[in-house]
Amino acid sequence: MRVVSGIQPTGNLHLGNYLGAIRNWVRMQDEMSDGSDCLFFLADLHAISQPHNPAELASATLEMTAALVACGIDPDRSILFNQAQVPAHAELQWLLNGTARMGWLNRMTQWKDKAGKNREGQSVALFTYPVLQAADVLLYQATHVPVGEDQKQHLELARDIAQKFNNDFCSEDAPVFTLPEPIVPPEAARIMSLRDGSAKMSKSDPSDMSRINLSDDADEIMKKVKKAKTDPEPLPSEAAGLEGRPEALNLVGIYCALTGKSTDDVLGEFGGQGFGVFKPALGEVLVETVSPITARFRELKADREALDAILARGAARARELGLPTLGKAYKALGLVRG
Repeated sequence: MRVVSGIQPTGNLHLGNYLGAIRNWVRMQDEMSDGSDCLFFLADLHAISQPHNPAELASATLEMTAALVACGIDPDRSILFNQAQVPAHAELQWLLNGTARMGWLNRMTQWKDKAGKNREGQSVALFTYPVLQAADVLLYQATHVPVGEDQKQHLELARDIAQKFNNDFCSEDAPVFTLPEPIVPPEAARIMSLRDGSAKMSKSDPSDMSRINLSDDADEIMKKVKKAKTDPEPLPSEAAGLEGRPEALNLVGIYCALTGKSTDDVLGEFGGQGFGVFKPALGEVLVETVSPITARFRELKADREALDAILARGAARARELGLPTLGKAYKALGLVRG
């Protein structure tokens, strides 16, 4: 089994990033059997498909590396790297561009959403982004790819490209590419803003009080939880009572995600009590979870040499794994390489 997954490097990681995606990566790594591989990469090549600040991208790539390791990704057990250090990603994308079809890419929902009405003004990279995603996983003969609802279409495209390439350029008994299967992770916690229970927790929210950052210390966490928006009613004793109460639902959901308890269990403990009792309890659970991550994150973030070494070591392993597939793809297309 070989699992491949990528994440865009963004700064200011928060609780929503951890509970929504990173924690599932750590689970996959920890559940891997001997002889199986997890490859996790920072999608810095994808990041340049839209306007960006080069200095911020470089900084965010290192910050994301520190965050992933602080959250539990072990560079000795998983292969952690950034795309830019493995040129085979970009090479294979170009080779697959000859197989991918304009009609397939035009149907991509994310292209329609991100391009909006200004398609003519978008970069070619934004349009061909899904072909690079296909290259990301096909390069390593990935057997499984974790996908959320928004990425299913892109994995289907990767399978279509792989199938067409195999059909067009390979014999039936010697395909170049493995068709990856989706892994639908356990339902990720959907963490909402502490200031608005109807909006996702986001680093782009101008109010820092809307989110728990992975860099926040214990005092900041407790302060943010105590000031989180709520309503005047006490907590209900069963889940149905949270309907129409988005802020209450969010805080209870965070408590459940951190402790592994069900909504009914949490409400069985706190039902009938006000937020003056519940918020300090939630704050303590948050501090217990986030503080070790914050300490390790800050330590790593300050150690550029260690971060460079982690990425370089992961990239070397990734290049070695991807080289045979890239060579086969060149050969199948009839490209002479000496």
